[in-house]
Amino acid sequence: MRIKLSNPRGFCAGVRMAVDIVDQLLDVIGDHEKLYVYHEIVHNRHVVKRLRDRGALFVETIKEIPSNAIVVFSAHGVSPEVKKQAADKHLKCIDATCPLVTKVHAEAIRYAKRGWQILLIGHKNHQEVVGTQGEAPNEIQIVETVNDISNLNIDDPSKLVYLTQTTLSTDDAEIIISALRSAFPKIHAPPTDDICYATTERQNAVREDAEGVDLVLVVGSKNSSNSVRLTEISESVGTTAHLIDDVSELKQEWFENINSVLITAGASAPEHLVLELIKHLSTTYDGVLEGNSEFDEGMTFSMPPSLNTFLQSKTITIEGKQV
Repeated sequence: MRIKLSNPRGFCAGVRMAVDIVDQLLDVIGDHEKLYVYHEIVHNRHVVKRLRDRGALFVETIKEIPSNAIVVFSAHGVSPEVKKQAADKHLKCIDATCPLVTKVHAEAIRYAKRGWQILLIGHKNHQEVVGTQGEAPNEIQIVETVNDISNLNIDDPSKLVYLTQTTLSTDDAEIIISALRSAFPKIHAPPTDDICYATTERQNAVREDAEGVDLVLVVGSKNSSNSVRLTEISESVGTTAHLIDDVSELKQEWFENINSVLITAGASAPEHLVLELIKHLSTTYDGVLEGNSEFDEGMTFSMPPSLNTFLQSKTITIEGKQV
């Protein structure tokens, strides 16, 4: 069996930053304080389990967190209402929102201040969309599919802009954008594309490589929007794809008459899961890895000021000594 790796794959800069934030905080506070994380820090079961095993407490509402505690906001971003609830409880807040999601929040705020209506293309129950809509709930309408366009309430088509969830399929987004432009020829686009570089690059790599293999395996969790999109991209070019959390979810029948496999990973899936999958295919199906498995996407994000401020001010006394 030929095994090919899709590059880029796995952790993006925003996920790496968010996970590092939680790890650093757990290193500093140890057993002396509890660390709460609002929503899953990223949408990956293995990442969340590892951090939970280290002591992180994941919650879905601010009311679950005691007053004056430490809370990290997930990479998906939160609404102003959530931040207000946290402030009312005097929580020490560290914001791990991906900077590319923050960019979309800023666009929503800016257009709402202009008095424009905003059409947010995305999945209405996704945490990122919930957070973005919270920035301007009266101005934002969510568009999940082309069928939603006929139900929109538009006051002035010349004061209309669309924004997108950062982890959408570029193909699906373009279908909706084209339909919006047909319905509202004067609609405005954001200054730059909202779909993040990591989503776009991973989708482009799978679209290019999937046609040359018999099967695509996507490492990622079912609630990871960008991971689900990778399976859809593969299927769209005619190659069967399966989304798996890890090697334990493989099924033997998938590999009947399969001579070549492409492996990729969603932006929140750690690389060790990919390596375990390669090892299994090599051992079980006499797989041979083609090319170099290493890659460097060359993108990093700085830690948020809220983390740096917290770490600089934090002193913990252990046995009479400050560390």
